[in-house]
Order: sequence, then C-alpha cells, then structure tokens
Amino acid sequence: MKYVSTRGLKNLGGFSDVLLMGLAPDGGLAMPEHIPTFSADELEGLRGLEYPALAYAVMRPFIDDIPADDLRRMLRATYHPDVFHSAEITPLVRLGDSDLYLLELSNGPSLAFKDIAMQFLGHVFEYVLERRGEHLNILGATSGDTGSAAEYAMLGKARVNVFMLSPHGRMSAFQQAQMFSIDEPNIFNITVEGVFDDCQDLVKEVNADAEFKARYTIGAVNSINWARVLAQAVYYFKAYFALNLPTGQTADFSVPSGNFGNVFAGYLAKRMGLPIGQLVVASNENDVLHEFFSTGVYHVRRAAQVAQTSSPSMDIGKASNFERYLYLVAGADGVQTRAWWDEVGGSRPVDLRDSGHWDAVKASGFVGGRSSHQDRLDTIRRADGEFGRLIDPHTADGLLVGERYARPGVPMVCLETALPAKFEGTVEEAVNRVPPRPERFEGIEKLPRYFTVMDNDAAALKAFVVKKLEATLKATP
Repeated sequence: MKYVSTRGLKNLGGFSDVLLMGLAPDGGLAMPEHIPTFSADELEGLRGLEYPALAYAVMRPFIDDIPADDLRRMLRATYHPDVFHSAEITPLVRLGDSDLYLLELSNGPSLAFKDIAMQFLGHVFEYVLERRGEHLNILGATSGDTGSAAEYAMLGKARVNVFMLSPHGRMSAFQQAQMFSIDEPNIFNITVEGVFDDCQDLVKEVNADAEFKARYTIGAVNSINWARVLAQAVYYFKAYFALNLPTGQTADFSVPSGNFGNVFAGYLAKRMGLPIGQLVVASNENDVLHEFFSTGVYHVRRAAQVAQTSSPSMDIGKASNFERYLYLVAGADGVQTRAWWDEVGGSRPVDLRDSGHWDAVKASGFVGGRSSHQDRLDTIRRADGEFGRLIDPHTADGLLVGERYARPGVPMVCLETALPAKFEGTVEEAVNRVPPRPERFEGIEKLPRYFTVMDNDAAALKAFVVKKLEATLKATP
C-alpha cells in the first residue's frame, strides 16, 4: 500500500514512512492511494475474532511493509487485558432494553479513548525507529486526552521525545494533573497562551518548515497521523460484531467530535464495507461540524470565538481531520481539496451547497447535532438514573445527539470518550456526588507539576525544542 497527500502530492511512501512523517511535505494529510474493502462473506469471516486478530485483519491491508508476524506480535502486546482491564478491550454495553448501546473505550492507561490507538503507536514507533536506527521528536497538540494518552504510551521509549502543547488553563484539573505530573527525560509539556486551535496551528507551522522538520526529525501523534485513524477504525468493527446482527443489517454510531479523527475512523470502516448507516457527529457549543452537516457550509472559528465549555476536549474551531473527509468527498481530488483548505486557512467559508459534492456529503451518512452545558448535566443525570451508568460530559454530548437520530429497529452505538473521573466537577454538578476513580489516580492533583508556559509563537517553540534536545544530547553518556 502506497500513500498520497490530501493536497495532491504522490508517493509519500509506505505505512512506516507516513507513520514517522506527520504532515505531508505539501502540508496535507496522508491517505492510502485506495481503500481496500471487505465483501459480505469476508466480513462474516471476521465475526468472533478476538481483538488483536481483528485488528490485524482490519489494519493489515494498509500495513504491508512490516512483516506479518511482527505486526501480530505488536497488536497482541497492545491489545492485552492487562493494558485495557478487559478481555474484550472495548466492551459493548446495552443501555436498558432499548436499541441504545455504549461502546466502552476508556479502560486504558489514561482513561480515555485515545489509548486505543496511542498504545499501538507506542509499540510501532519503537519498532520502526529501532529497525531504521533513528530517533523521533514528536510534536503534538492536545485539547485534553491526546496528551496524556501519548505520554503514557511513550514512557520509557528511548528513541522518542514528546513535546506536547496544550491550551493554558483550558483542561480539567484531572487532565492537567495526568500530563503535568509526568517527570521523565523524554516528556516535555508546554502550555500555550491560547486555545487548542492555536496549539494545533503551531504544530502545523513547525511542520511546514521543511528544513527544521528534517533537521530535528519532527513527527506527530495527533489524529493527523494516519496510524491513529487506522487503529481507531478497528473498534467500529468490534462493536458491530458484538451486536450480533444478521448479515448486512446496518448499525448507527454517535461520536462526540472535536478534531473529527474519531468519527472519520468510523467513515473509514464504512468505506471498507462495514454496514454502518448513520454517523452522528455530536458537537458542543463549538458547533462548526454541526453547522456544516446541517447547512453545507464549513466555516472555522477564530480562537477568540471558541467557547470554553464543560466538554473541553471538543473546544475546537477547526477540525484537522475534516480535510481527509473533504478529500474523499471530492473523489480523492487533491487539487480541489487544497483549494478548499486554502479557504479554510484564510478563515473563509467553504460552501458545498451548490456543488455536486453536496450530494456526496448527503450520501456519506453523516448527520450532526449540538448540545449545551445544561443538556450535558441533564443527560449525565438521566443516564445515571435510567441506566445506572455514570458518563463523562463528552459522552453525554454523544448520547444526547445519538438519541435524537435513533431509528426504530436500528442499533445506535454511542462511543464513550473518557471515564467520568476525568471531569468530576461537571459530573458532580449533575449527580451530586464525586465519580469514582481508579486507585492509581488517587491524589494525582496534589503531585508536583512539570510544564512550561509559552506564548503563541512558533519561533519560541522551535527555540524551546532545540534547547531541550541539545540539553538531552549533552546529558547522554
């Protein structure tokens, strides 16, 4: 399998190349040159597979530059009950006696769905870098959960350094404590004066400096990294088979969405042949995606327009992975995608209503909805009372909007985002009690914190990276 850029550049190389690449040299995102599909009979052959074997079947067509036995070994090490505290890895739970389901994705080390892909990235980064005799400096941005998931996955990885940007003061206390309490020589936390989109733009600006990127081997773990999206597609297959539906019957999925990576993974699974009907994009007050799927106009929000909400991981005004979706909507036309994204980069709206592409959007099965703080409180309270299930505010966004689009006789699978302990302030406001947390996280907020506050300045970020890398080299025996 060869990879191309969403903006037209061909021949990015194989999976291992784009794994280490992050953004493509033309600023686009890596995509496979074609998307393999499963026939109905082939899908039936996947039913009942344990998670590592299912992951191999789904991911192998996109990863043909790693020997089969090595890939299987990495997947077994990644998706192990000791890591995810469940033999099923991503258990599916029915809510009441309805056709509503919750897909548990938050049983991993950082208590968020990002662990599902990030744990794989930790293993495959280490493997590829060891084979090539190289080192990688990961530059990432997080709105809350990617940071801790990435840092936990890269702990002890001698060939990887992590520079993680987060918006100063905009994560929950638990999220901040998870990241900033890490005191490891290969982990550097940077809080940026701004919002998540500023952090994301800094990552892209540094990646756009080809000379700097090459000299300091800059890579990415955000969902701009294709490996993240690919690994996340697996749990859509796992959830679908857990429903035990008749062959070919469709299921719907509701996904809390900020940067569009998680729900795009569902679209990838659908393009691979999985019988997915609706993909419900659940937004909070930062409803750029809801606006697009409702009106056909994609209009990003400037940093000052991004609201600070009680589902902070979705406080995003420009969804990077939406570029991958537009690329597929355009029929894999990189020239058209670049033109659209140039408009996005200029904070101008992309209007698909009067184009032939709007028909492709409607045919893709995406719909959108939004919720408010009060909606989240009401949904958390109702899920607790009706289903005996405590959920976090992002999952509440997904559950609320998913219920709006539920169809009689069609399962609606709502994707869990994180355990409620990560957002205990909002959960306590809803149900008047503090959610339980795993014992290993007791008192985490009281631990010392290690981070650097930085202005929204790419030059300052580059200087910081260089300074830390030079210090690391001097400290190396």
